Amino acid sequence: MTDAGLALEELAADRALLGRTSTAERVASILRDRIAQGLFHPGVRLSEERIGGALGVSRNTLREAFRLLTHERLLVHRLNRGTFVRRLTEADILDIYRVRHLIECAAIRGLGTPPHRLDEVAAAVRSGEEAAAKGDWKDLGTANIRFHRAIAGLAQSTRTDDMMRAVLAELRLAFHVMDDPRRFYEPYLSRNREILTALDSGDTERAERLLGFYLEDSRRQLVEAYPDRPAEDD
Repeated sequence: MTDAGLALEELAADRALLGRTSTAERVASILRDRIAQGLFHPGVRLSEERIGGALGVSRNTLREAFRLLTHERLLVHRLNRGTFVRRLTEADILDIYRVRHLIECAAIRGLGTPPHRLDEVAAAVRSGEEAAAKGDWKDLGTANIRFHRAIAGLAQSTRTDDMMRAVLAELRLAFHVMDDPRRFYEPYLSRNREILTALDSGDTERAERLLGFYLEDSRRQLVEAYPDRPAEDD
């Protein structure tokens, strides 16, 4: 058999692995979104049997998805105990906000000459205002996350988008253990609108300055109110 034939034979053997990997990535994406939405709360043990049955995937595929999310710091595996949704520490929160500041402020700073494409940012602001009008604080939280993803999306970078999605999903783990979500989202609704207004007028320096103060206030508020809990269950 020629070298080319051997290469094709090896690729054929890899075909099954490729299928499993892509399925695991899709499962990880579903679980990532559900964790971010609060379906699985920090500290909860994830049942392989029940989740695998609900999604109709094999245990091996599910374990690979768990491994991917563990790498993203959304899950933690404990020997002989299973896989759990992580509880964040104060150090985690500080690091998340450090990364957010780097990404979001840089996205605004890198904008060129206006007009800018602000459709996603504007849609997120409107969604937040509609959720607040209905008193739906969970949806307001989701809209707020969407706003910050849209801000990062101004960089028009797939890699930045992927990084921001993971960072914000991890941040939601902190908000899920707070007692009063309205308190942590409602005050920032008008500030989202203010940032959008500055961007729409082409004043990116003001928008970046507003966002920097916003992130600092949010970080401080979250750290001060965060429950004094261990990162992992004993």
